[in-house]
Amino acid sequence: MSVALTRRPALTRLRAPRAPLYLLSLGFAALIVAGALFAPWLAPHDPNAVDLGQALAAPSADHPLGVDAAGRDTLSRLLVGARTSLLGPLGVVAFSTLAGVAIGVAAAWRGGWLDSVLSRSTELVFAFPGMLLAILIVSVYGEGLLAPVLALAIAYLPYVSRLTRSLVLAERERPYVAAYRVQGHSALSICLRHVVPNIAPVVLAQAAINFGYALMDLAGLSFLGLGVPALTPDWGRMVFDGQTAVQHGYPLSAVLPCAAIVLTVVAFNVVGERWADRVARRDR
Repeated sequence: MSVALTRRPALTRLRAPRAPLYLLSLGFAALIVAGALFAPWLAPHDPNAVDLGQALAAPSADHPLGVDAAGRDTLSRLLVGARTSLLGPLGVVAFSTLAGVAIGVAAAWRGGWLDSVLSRSTELVFAFPGMLLAILIVSVYGEGLLAPVLALAIAYLPYVSRLTRSLVLAERERPYVAAYRVQGHSALSICLRHVVPNIAPVVLAQAAINFGYALMDLAGLSFLGLGVPALTPDWGRMVFDGQTAVQHGYPLSAVLPCAAIVLTVVAFNVVGERWADRVARRDR
């Protein structure tokens, strides 16, 4: 009778402790995602509808969060802008995580010349700042969401691949890997069916942290006018548009998107850090 040494299922190791800050952050992140998903039904006005007669109007029953300098409803733009502001980071995280995990697993599991080539290639990306790469690509391909997302995904990829490589190198030395080899399982089967699921919690925790940083980077590009087009609701673009209102003593249209960016980044970072901490404590 064969005996296989297995590790704790990945999903059980991902459960985070019930800490108030974690629960608050998780709830806020869920609220932001829900608001973005249902924004077309929740927004009280057309986010691009201009009413110059209402420009810089204070909060009221018709406009709960006031109106910006162009006469557009701030609440509607915050809700609809959440879609663009969250979709971009999701693309960055999805691409960088999938590609980074594939590169990291291949480098660590195969080793040898493949490890050297992949490791040196990813190290070259570290020499080029992500924001500078994004600005360069946007300047070539013009404004839009695709170019900055692709640039930041390439910039984030080395961090994911190096993390994955270190995790796989540690995981391949575990007793259960040797046990599966003795039982005749192929190296590919062990890697895909056991090693990758076991490193998934740490990778997902890092992805949550990367999401927050990507949101901040994309908002910065939008603020500089290098992200989405001018008429597209976006939190970073709203901060840029709100500069005029701040100069006239009406900071609300700039402060609210700033607060949304900061709180969302903090929420995802807290969730990611808590997941990573929980996995680390259970693996001791």
